[in-house]
Amino acid sequence: MKITKMFLLLLISVTSAIGAIYCELKSISVGPMLGSLIAGISIPYLILSIIDLTDNENWKSSQRKLKRAGILQKDTFIRISFAYLFRIKVDGKYFLVLNTRTKKYQPVGGAYKFNKEEADYLRDNIPVENDDRIPVDIITKRDYRLLVKNEYLRKFVRRFNKTQYRENISDLCREFAEEIFSTNILDRSGFGALSYKYCGRHMTNVEYGSVFGHYELLLADIIEVQLSDTQEQLFRNLMGTDCKKYRFATSDEIKSLGVRFNTNELADDIANHTPKILNENTDKLMRRNKHKETITVQP
Repeated sequence: MKITKMFLLLLISVTSAIGAIYCELKSISVGPMLGSLIAGISIPYLILSIIDLTDNENWKSSQRKLKRAGILQKDTFIRISFAYLFRIKVDGKYFLVLNTRTKKYQPVGGAYKFNKEEADYLRDNIPVENDDRIPVDIITKRDYRLLVKNEYLRKFVRRFNKTQYRENISDLCREFAEEIFSTNILDRSGFGALSYKYCGRHMTNVEYGSVFGHYELLLADIIEVQLSDTQEQLFRNLMGTDCKKYRFATSDEIKSLGVRFNTNELADDIANHTPKILNENTDKLMRRNKHKETITVQP
């Protein structure tokens, strides 16, 4: 669509400019003025259209539209929350854990963390602030939940994609261990190695989030756990127990956020970011071919 629009504007601009020159040479009085007028109107739009071609991802286009509308200024803070979410599926149901803060069920996973070297780099090159909506403590310290000025947002995302000074695809076992082993849902010693594959990335547009009162950019890398037969049975055994720490949910239950239609139980108890892990939404993910190998780590 962007390319078609650009070529259409290019055709109009070139045609009107050539027409104006031709009419000038042929002494057609109205032609040069009309051609110049059309070219004068279309060329600025052509320039904007060419600039738009550099927005190769939807979030960039949304950012530019908000900037052109005067809604985002250079120093407008954008709240970023960059996370990874595990897809754990057994017998057609997705395994979710309870978030003790929100009291809702969600995928195993959480915010990426960066280390001291990255903190030093950001301090010197891309000024960021801690997310002022979530308290920073020993658990949330150096989470990728930050405030980034609009003028640095693209630079920040480029840095996130290339830096090695953060949790990366090669070792994403921390959240898995914290939310499954540390909570005693499963025993670490009996589980063995963790194998997983990268499915792709869900990334929102830059848009206003009414909950936190900031314009936001949310990123979630979807990681599919490759369960062995033994590990799958360990999760299957959980299905037969009554425990509020976790639940297994179908795709339809997740899409309805846990609301039980045609009943009096209309409270939503599944977090609204959970549908990102559904198999049926995989084709909507970006960067699906970025990492093809299966990765095995010791959690």
